[in-house]
Amino acid sequence: QVRLVESGGGLVQPGGSLRLSCRAYGFTGNDYAIAWFRQAPGKEREKVSGISIRDGPGSGYVGDSVAGRCSISTDNAKSIVYLQINNVNAGDTAVYYCAASARFFNLWVLKEVDYWGQGTQVTVSS
Repeated sequence: QVRLVESGGGLVQPGGSLRLSCRAYGFTGNDYAIAWFRQAPGKEREKVSGISIRDGPGSGYVGDSVAGRCSISTDNAKSIVYLQINNVNAGDTAVYYCAASARFFNLWVLKEVDYWGQGTQVTVSS
């Protein structure tokens, strides 16, 4: 069974950085993709970033709302994907969800998600 487990959420000061991790259990090999979505109160769930484990760096997506502030990386040996957002602001406050496609994402949209993590709360506040 595939399971996604997020960690690293919590309180972050404005201007600081957040770093989240998503560990994937149950995949065989590297033929899958991971995406991060987030949902703020009263707003639609939006895509943040994603990466193909199989194809590696440069294969994924970075959302406009975090462009220039976001990086995504992987530890393939441990099946972990990291999300880092620098210079955070109040608009980054949301529940962040790790999501996976069994093979790949095409447009990196919600309907392409095969598996969801439970979500982790990030709050940006002084």
